[in-house]
Amino acid sequence: MVRKAVDSRINTLIKNGVTQNHRSFFVLVGDKGKDQIVNLHWMLTQARVGGRPSVLWCYKKDLGFTSHRKKRENKIKRDVKRGIREANTEDPFEMFVTVTDIRYTYYKETHKVLGNTYGMCVLQDFEALTPNILARTIETVEGGGLVVVLLKSMRSLRQLYTMTMDVHARYRGSNAHGDVVGRFNERFMLSLADNAACLVVDDELNVLPVSLGKSVKPLARAKAEAAESKGAALAELKKAMADAPPVGALVGCARTADQARAVMTFADAIAEKSLRGTVSLTAGRGRGKSAALGLALAAAIAYGYSNIFVTSPSAENLKTLFQFVFRGFDALGFAEHADYDIVQSTSAELRDTVVRVNVFRTHRQTIQYIQPQDAYALAQAELVVIDEAAAIPLPLVRRLMGPHLVFLASTINGYEGTGRSLSLKLLQQLREQARGFVGQGEGAAAAGGRALREVSLDEPIRYAAGDATERWLHRLLCLDATVAPRAGPASAAGGCPHPSACELYWVNRDALFSYHAVSEAFLQRLVGLFVASHYKNSPNDLQLLSDAPGHQVFVLLPPVDPAATTLPEPLCAVQVSLEGGIARQAVAQALGRGERSEGDLIPWLVAQQFQDDDFAALSGARIVRIATHPDYASMGYGTRALAQLREFYQGSFVPLAEADDGAGEAADEPGLPVMSAADLAAADLARDALHVRDASELPPLFLRLAEKRAPRLHWLGVSYGLTQPLHRFWRRAGYSPVYLRQTANDLTGEYTCVMLNELAAPPASSAAVVAPRAQWLDAFARDFHRRFSVLLSYAFGDFSVVLAMAILDAAHRDPPQDAAPVYGPADLARDFSAYDLRRLEAYANNLLDYHVVLDLLPAVAQRYFGGAFGGAVALSGVQACILLGLGLQRKSVDAVEKELKLPGRQILALFTKVLRKFSNHFRALETAAIEQQMDAAAQQQQQQQQPSAAKRSVDDDAAWDPTGQSLEDELRSAGREATDEFRAKQREMIDSLDLSQFAIAGDSADWEQAEKQIQKAARATPGVSSVVSVANPESSKRKHKERKDVVGSLKKAEEARRHKAAKKTKTSKKTGRF
Repeated sequence: MVRKAVDSRINTLIKNGVTQNHRSFFVLVGDKGKDQIVNLHWMLTQARVGGRPSVLWCYKKDLGFTSHRKKRENKIKRDVKRGIREANTEDPFEMFVTVTDIRYTYYKETHKVLGNTYGMCVLQDFEALTPNILARTIETVEGGGLVVVLLKSMRSLRQLYTMTMDVHARYRGSNAHGDVVGRFNERFMLSLADNAACLVVDDELNVLPVSLGKSVKPLARAKAEAAESKGAALAELKKAMADAPPVGALVGCARTADQARAVMTFADAIAEKSLRGTVSLTAGRGRGKSAALGLALAAAIAYGYSNIFVTSPSAENLKTLFQFVFRGFDALGFAEHADYDIVQSTSAELRDTVVRVNVFRTHRQTIQYIQPQDAYALAQAELVVIDEAAAIPLPLVRRLMGPHLVFLASTINGYEGTGRSLSLKLLQQLREQARGFVGQGEGAAAAGGRALREVSLDEPIRYAAGDATERWLHRLLCLDATVAPRAGPASAAGGCPHPSACELYWVNRDALFSYHAVSEAFLQRLVGLFVASHYKNSPNDLQLLSDAPGHQVFVLLPPVDPAATTLPEPLCAVQVSLEGGIARQAVAQALGRGERSEGDLIPWLVAQQFQDDDFAALSGARIVRIATHPDYASMGYGTRALAQLREFYQGSFVPLAEADDGAGEAADEPGLPVMSAADLAAADLARDALHVRDASELPPLFLRLAEKRAPRLHWLGVSYGLTQPLHRFWRRAGYSPVYLRQTANDLTGEYTCVMLNELAAPPASSAAVVAPRAQWLDAFARDFHRRFSVLLSYAFGDFSVVLAMAILDAAHRDPPQDAAPVYGPADLARDFSAYDLRRLEAYANNLLDYHVVLDLLPAVAQRYFGGAFGGAVALSGVQACILLGLGLQRKSVDAVEKELKLPGRQILALFTKVLRKFSNHFRALETAAIEQQMDAAAQQQQQQQQPSAAKRSVDDDAAWDPTGQSLEDELRSAGREATDEFRAKQREMIDSLDLSQFAIAGDSADWEQAEKQIQKAARATPGVSSVVSVANPESSKRKHKERKDVVGSLKKAEEARRHKAAKKTKTSKKTGRF
């Protein structure tokens, strides 16, 4: 084997890193760079005092070699048998793989290595690297370790500028807005020249010209005065706490004074045993946050806490935490199996990680891992520890903070996905609550206040302070980006400029990511603005902003002073993505297969939801992010930026005489200079040098909107996680909802909402893909309104009534002119029976309980919010919310009471008024229907009574209709005539009767005499009956008596006559004479 002298700077850089406890960074260019990993690892082993450093090897899909021992042995046997390898020879790389502790991981699984520490990190498959992966993996390397990036063979490093990265496939979309430009790769390679601990070498370890400008010299033996002073402070602190068990034993496990003070702060909060306290621990990476939390958990066990829960993005992130829990147990004298047991996960994904610790030394105590989504399991929790809180979405962190002690640890400038939102949002709220807690005393606990203790760790543990690789990484990925305080014309002394005085500017991305000093300063401010205003940030957003085609950046700047020598501070920033312009045939084919392409989020989503082929052909812009400076929030700057953005895309800033040829975007951002074939053939890696482009070659960083030709668009849109403040903001800006995802995001718990704003239609041109339909947004909004009102009792039942009402109002549109008529009597008869209307009226009159009419509420609410009643029924805002909650969402009165914060009786009183309005309206509909029938019958009768001799008009179809009256109407009319005739005969018979016999007789004199008798009797004898009789000369009894007397007298006269006649006859018989 030919031996070759290695450049001394390589070994010197590694030794300097070990001496200073800093990391070294190497870029290996060449297909055989993998073989040099062995030599670099050997140099690191020789420079260190201790065992062989462990290795983290990250790759995309294929390692290029096998990591399985038996497979390697079989391969060696096959090679020897084939004669391509001599027996009894060892390959250095195979020996390295065999004897070294290497953890192999896919790039897509690098989130599982958070919290672990390695001595060396190897990153192969550069095309699969993303900013997130770069930050995760580099931060796992300890001080004195190596970070090695493997690149394939190339003639010039500038070929990386045009390399197609894997993530670029997600940026392409419909290819209607240009090609992907590798601005991030250019900035990455240019930044390596500023990393004092970086060397770019080829696969023979020759230092390339990119690194020749560095002067790496051996360091003298580092003096440990500073370290000794820090060690003395730590030793003094340990000595002072030695006699204070159990804290003293745990402080003895700390490695820095900052960490020891953090453990003492945790112990103080634990000793208080307050269930309304929070301790926040914030620091950069590698400061020992997880170790401090582990020692704090051991202290909690010593103080008798029984139910302790730990959460983090993944159970593998808690490896360091549990290691220090067990170290704390050892310091406290706990013995495994005798005092506690360890439960490991049986899942293949978690790889036997610790998920539970059962302690039974004095009583049952538990340390249990839970996922961040399992906040419901904390009912009996006494202490909840949240590690890597920045990697957990902010809403989930808030849910974990209940009535128990909370320990919060996070990286405030990390890459995990939430960034500085933990310190800028959550901690700020906790500070405000803590101030209320202190000011109000004990009553604040009941009001929801929490005591807050803040701890920060500044001294690194994983590596020493001043690490050049850390500084380079933070600058490259803008991890330390923060917003600047008020300055310039918006200072506290000068006041804030009025939004109308501010102007929106377009930012050229070629200049922004050129790595020029001025551009870098503004990029840090821009990213700091995004990080401070949004909680879903990651370094991947930086690559999206730089490389994705169709993305544009706008900033709202205060009035610029012409004499100023510095860049103005941006008040608001907007990131926009141009979408749409997709061929209708492509959309139809994709929808027919049930597929959708990458990119163009809103066009594909709307086309899929509404099965509309035309919308995707329209051009639009999706607002990816809008961020306002925290010091100027709620001052109208965001609204001003959106208004000017709308005017820009409508063409208001371009003279009407100018034609829109659609070439503005390509001309403004031409991209990076591309190497020609001749340049590439003449390039030599050994003589290749990279440099920042001269300022004279760069385009202007800012352009006024009037100076840039805008693509004419049909719509502006936004897709965001639905919250009430965000929805209020977009609704005020004139955006209408058209889509709301029915399943919440697993991490954030939010529902994705898409809102659109229709722009003025661009003038017809040959470049137009399709002309938009008239009022297309109103049609989408009406359909969304209808579907959303139905789904409120299903997927959106947990929405607050106020938020649901706001969404319905934002989607409300007047019915089209050709729509069905308003709600009428026929609709009423179809939807409600007579019994329903009687129950509704009875409840409106307070005769029934509200449970009797609950079954009618869904139908009533659907008709009302669907606009069926028009303006006939008007409800107030509170009344509409009550109807929505009870009718559409089908919530209980108690639930609506809690959401509206109104007494239950007031809710029911308002509910009664609501149903009374509907009852009155339904009664009015019935009355109007009866009146209409009566008017129709009268009109028909009048037409029938008209003389038939009149000439009939030729145009009068009704007059020529021989069956103008139906058989049922004719029978009904004949029945009414017969009934009227019968009633007339009854009246004649009643009128012919003599009713005088029933008249009351007696004159006024008789009645006056009777009244005097009553009064006299009452004065003489109280309580005596006051009934008197008055003679009625016309009484029927008297007439009957008189008639009887007359008849009796007649009978007597007749008897007397007969008796006289009989006596005369007897006398004549005696005498014999007549």
